[in-house]
Amino acid sequence: MGGFFGVVSTKPCISDLFYGVDYHSHLGTRRGGIVTYQQDAKLFRRSIHNIENTYFRTKFGDELGKFQGNSGIGVISDTDAQPIVVNSHLGRFAITTVAKINNIAELEKECLDANQQFTELSSGATNPTELVALMITRKHDFVEGIQYVYNKIKGSCSMLILTEDGIIAARDYYGRTPIVIGKNHVGYAVASENHSFANLDYETEYFVGPGEIVKVTANGYQQLLAPNDKMQICSFLWIYYGYPSVNYEDINVESARYRLGYAMGKTDDTEVDFVAPIPDSGIGMAIGYSNGKQIPYQRGIVKYTPTWSRSFMPSNQEQREHVAKMKLLPNRDLLKGKRVVFCDDSIVRGTQLRDNVKMMYEYGAKEVHIRISCPPLLYGCEFLNFSASKNVLELITRRVIKELEGDDNKNLERYMDSTTKEYANMVEIIRKHLGVDTLKFNTLDTITNSIGLPKDRICTHCFDGSSFGF
Repeated sequence: MGGFFGVVSTKPCISDLFYGVDYHSHLGTRRGGIVTYQQDAKLFRRSIHNIENTYFRTKFGDELGKFQGNSGIGVISDTDAQPIVVNSHLGRFAITTVAKINNIAELEKECLDANQQFTELSSGATNPTELVALMITRKHDFVEGIQYVYNKIKGSCSMLILTEDGIIAARDYYGRTPIVIGKNHVGYAVASENHSFANLDYETEYFVGPGEIVKVTANGYQQLLAPNDKMQICSFLWIYYGYPSVNYEDINVESARYRLGYAMGKTDDTEVDFVAPIPDSGIGMAIGYSNGKQIPYQRGIVKYTPTWSRSFMPSNQEQREHVAKMKLLPNRDLLKGKRVVFCDDSIVRGTQLRDNVKMMYEYGAKEVHIRISCPPLLYGCEFLNFSASKNVLELITRRVIKELEGDDNKNLERYMDSTTKEYANMVEIIRKHLGVDTLKFNTLDTITNSIGLPKDRICTHCFDGSSFGF
């Protein structure tokens, strides 16, 4: 996915910018970048680092002194090297994006056919952020250019543009990714997540709407384009991506996860001794489950983080699963002889959870029961890179459907419906694959009720294939 942060202030911005970007480190694993604008020298200063094997702050901490000026933007990216600095007929600007562009080859050709050129490559291919910048500069002003991006891309794109007189914040046309504005006594901040404001003394001021474009300066913010009536913000922001203290659309992540767990615990008749989270995204759900079912909450598994960088994520799937396993430590004294419910956010391929389950039994658990925050994943994500594999058969649900039907696309609507025998058969096969005593998923109705937004205001594409604008 990725996350960004920007500052426009009456004082030097680099300290707030550095920490604000760092607070988004849970959203990306590949590149970190910051750029500032020094008004008196009329100079953009930029730095980009690979953060695949370390933390953002370890790469940038020693070079902060070179960044001057009262305005800047930065990003933690799961994809390309950014921000990009551009000199064009619109003036000089820097841009960073949180985006997934599915038709990048088609748009690249359009730019090349218009005699534009690409100078920033990302892993040998066109850099998506540079593509967005070139598309914007094909129009007469920033608003028209951003609207052109909205109209042309298939996928999603939110962006921050640092100009010589402020920051332009533009949220994805359907609001699939968030932008929020914060205010303190010397200026404004713009971020993907508002937990980044707390220790920097910003107060949440405004949630930018879907497709809305806002210009932010040290003196305030101005709407350049009104928001759309339609919104499909990603439901996985509350289920998995979001930091627990974040609010999206003024709805708190941890509170939503608690409600997801409470609803399941309230109706679950399985007899167990305690509930435990699979950390970290299962924690809020497990606490809610504990209260809903009125059983103890205990940490049967803990995550070991001191020497494991959040960013470290090998490209090889087998290595990724090994690293994920190495971070989790079971507590034998709590597990031995106990019937335990474990709460987790989702099941994608199932291999990692299967290994975790095996470990739980090996450490003495008498029974292992798995409870999942969301419904079964049936589609790859087209908008944020969650379960982003090009091959849908990497999803355990589709492999099971192919086993049952001979075709992984057959009767999908039946497998989405938790009341059907097809759904029950699919879940039972997944249960056997994981090797657990019982397995249950939350329903779409529970997701919408726990988040607190109408179904047509959140994106549930990965569960039911529904979406608009794609």
